[in-house]
Amino acid sequence: MAKLYFRYGAMGSSKTANAIMVQYNYRERGQKALMVKPALENRDGSRVVASRVGLKAECALMEELTLEKAKEYDCIIVDEAQFLKKEQVQLLVDIVDKAGVPVICYGLRADFQGNLFEGSLWLLAWADSIEEVKTVCWCGRKATCNARLSGGKVVREGEQVLLGGNESYIALCRKHWAEGKACP
Repeated sequence: MAKLYFRYGAMGSSKTANAIMVQYNYRERGQKALMVKPALENRDGSRVVASRVGLKAECALMEELTLEKAKEYDCIIVDEAQFLKKEQVQLLVDIVDKAGVPVICYGLRADFQGNLFEGSLWLLAWADSIEEVKTVCWCGRKATCNARLSGGKVVREGEQVLLGGNESYIALCRKHWAEGKACP
């Protein structure tokens, strides 16, 4: 039976690397897996997902995905799922429930202020399986929070979405996130 999976983690927890490996595993077994991402996420190119460890894969855009197109695949893999809109998460639910195609979503749970992203909210509400992809804070504790950096300092204000990598964000444990402490 097909399921909707939401695998979330803080920045740098290897979500994209995991997504690329899942796609590889499907293809290695002769199955068709479609990688998609929201058009908003274009740091590595409009049709590429890339992990910090150097893995890359071509992808389609979530905005192009339809129920009929999804039926051509054995699995749909969604990277940067936090940027999805409610209607897009509903489409993923329909792909699972009506087309019988499993959907595996990877993304952040919350933004740098600790607020849920729209896509994450609806995935947390509707996913059949919710799994955490773990990483660690600089102190060695489990990192669950994303801190935005400006000039090496934690910032608390700004737009919810600011695309960036290691220069703009760091994963912290809840204690150091609350203290705004990006390093020892």
